[in-house]
Amino acid sequence: MKRSPRPRKTADLSDSVHRQLNLYALAAGAAGVGMLALSQPTEAEIIYTPAHVRLHGQLSLDLNHDKIVDYTISTFDLDNGVTYWFLNVLGANKRNSIASTESLFAAALPVGQRVGPKRSWNGPYLYMAKWSYYAYSHGLHGSGPWFNVQHRYLGFKFLIDGHYHYGWARLNTKMTGQGTDTVLTGYAYETIPDKPIITGKEKGPDVITFKPASLGRLARGSAGLAAWRSGK
Repeated sequence: MKRSPRPRKTADLSDSVHRQLNLYALAAGAAGVGMLALSQPTEAEIIYTPAHVRLHGQLSLDLNHDKIVDYTISTFDLDNGVTYWFLNVLGANKRNSIASTESLFAAALPVGQRVGPKRSWNGPYLYMAKWSYYAYSHGLHGSGPWFNVQHRYLGFKFLIDGHYHYGWARLNTKMTGQGTDTVLTGYAYETIPDKPIITGKEKGPDVITFKPASLGRLARGSAGLAAWRSGK
């Protein structure tokens, strides 16, 4: 008598199937915020989120959509006869780092750069740009790698469940005598711990595109500062 095939246990599933299930679980977890467009999910490693959000005071980034702030980009000014503005980025905890220059500004990386362990990392707080405006002469003076740039990238090294992951955020900046017009145009992170990510990579068989139901859901508040100060 021919025996029926033995039912396959979960432990017998291939690694590729497990990986696909994990990616579907990620999609299900994000369903309350938006929806995912999947492309060959068994190979996907990068989660990319398109955006078009202007900075108004401060803007918090949740790179992996787990409802925990990873970084906050903000601006503030000082006025003592001359107005000074500062654009900066802050990791949500003391172990979240930012790719930096030798002068300890946040690096403004071009497209196609590898963001990984061989970069210089500092933080959790770095200036991106600073500038001043002299009202009597209408003079504008600025410094820092993020002073008036287009399509440049912040590089991130941040924790997920105790493991480091790499990511990026793409921004355009324009500094004026009234402040800054800074626009976030997209961000991404690598789902595999310790694996580098390439700035600007948003298409391919290894990419999932996350499409938020509303870009206005990006948090604008003090959550990033509060988490950092508490040492979480």
